Amino acid sequence: MARVLEFKLPDLGEGLTEAEIVRWLVSVGDVVAIDQPVVEVETAKAMVEVPCPYGGVVTARFGEEGEELPVGAPLLTVAVGAEEEAPAATGGAGTAAGPAAGGSPEPADEGSGNVLVGYGTSTSTARRRRVRPAAPSAPVAPRAAATAAPAGQAPGAQAPAAPVEGPVPVISPLVRKLARERGIDLRQVRGSGPDGLILRVDVEHASTAQAPEETAPARAVPAAAPAGAAVERVPLRGVRGAVADKLTRSRREIPDATCWVDADATELMAARAAMNAAGGPKISVLALFARICTAALARHPELNSRVDLEAREIVRLPEVHLGFAAQTDRGLVVPVVRDAQGRSAEDLTAEFARLTEVARAGALTPADLTGGTFTLNNYGVFGVDGSTPIINHPEAAMLGVGRIIPKPWVHGGELAVRQVVQLSLTFDHRVCDGGTAGGFLRYVADCVEQPAVLLRTL
Repeated sequence: MARVLEFKLPDLGEGLTEAEIVRWLVSVGDVVAIDQPVVEVETAKAMVEVPCPYGGVVTARFGEEGEELPVGAPLLTVAVGAEEEAPAATGGAGTAAGPAAGGSPEPADEGSGNVLVGYGTSTSTARRRRVRPAAPSAPVAPRAAATAAPAGQAPGAQAPAAPVEGPVPVISPLVRKLARERGIDLRQVRGSGPDGLILRVDVEHASTAQAPEETAPARAVPAAAPAGAAVERVPLRGVRGAVADKLTRSRREIPDATCWVDADATELMAARAAMNAAGGPKISVLALFARICTAALARHPELNSRVDLEAREIVRLPEVHLGFAAQTDRGLVVPVVRDAQGRSAEDLTAEFARLTEVARAGALTPADLTGGTFTLNNYGVFGVDGSTPIINHPEAAMLGVGRIIPKPWVHGGELAVRQVVQLSLTFDHRVCDGGTAGGFLRYVADCVEQPAVLLRTL
């Protein structure tokens, strides 16, 4: 006999408490294998495919695309051992066949226990089969010899169900949402499921029966906004919500300050051209700035730190996990290059390219987006010269790089056209004073203007 098991949204790590359903990968009636991805969700960190630890027939899905669910909320139910008897195990699309349907919510041996793709066993190669769920039993039609209907009721019409006393027998959020949208009072609906459980089809039947009746008072409709005054509301959730929370916390907790300087990048660009002309993989400008940053942080470790408010300590970190801002269709994300202090310009170029490609594909994992100690922000790609970056909490500093463009510059005592860039450093004033921040930024500018300065620390 099939057992109906409930799979809940697992803890996705990194302190995440909710996730938004982006795309369902299975439907009610599908046969799923153990560890097969069943839904794609977006957290505040990344897009994640969630595999199901059970194998069997999907009997219900909870939540619609675009809906946020908290960790521990039901995702779907699976009839284990029901691949060949699915019509008897499923109660129709949206049917919540869980404990109320006689199933056990306890985990079974059929589950692997894995929760994230890439963190457990490989995806099963078992083929998916579509099993059409059986249609729920229709309400019994009245017999032809039925007694006369009460006044005002058409002969043969079904009498309304008596109001339900106590809790309404509904366990599916989809059923409740459908009832709200159609204005159905669930206490007036007679459930056709086990023990009177109200199913989606019951709500649909109640809606159909109510539709011809125009006697019910119309619900108030909000007045239309004046022409040209439409207001759009965009939910702050997913990546955008996470960015908003982090930036707000940064402004609230960190007493930041910014200093900036213009630098002649002509020699740096010439050095890059010489590197790329020598053959091998091309070196990116971002990688050169990253290499300069790691050398500067070795001289000024105060800026590769964070503040422990509870202990009232400044924690200086030995490794440089370098974050860099990347613009994607999902918004601004900050992937992290681990141990950047030990990487060459060529290695940094390859890692920046890899993480950028993964970010634009929406496939970054929470581990790719956390643990940074210093951030490099190349806003010059947007065609702007300067900015005052907001520190990526809980880091202590961020270096901003503007566009590199030809400008008039005094070089060798004469006016010349040089490749000029503006550099800005936003730093946490708790970890250092302006002298340290200025020394860091001046060293970065010196390396930009005279790349040979780097040779002293390589």
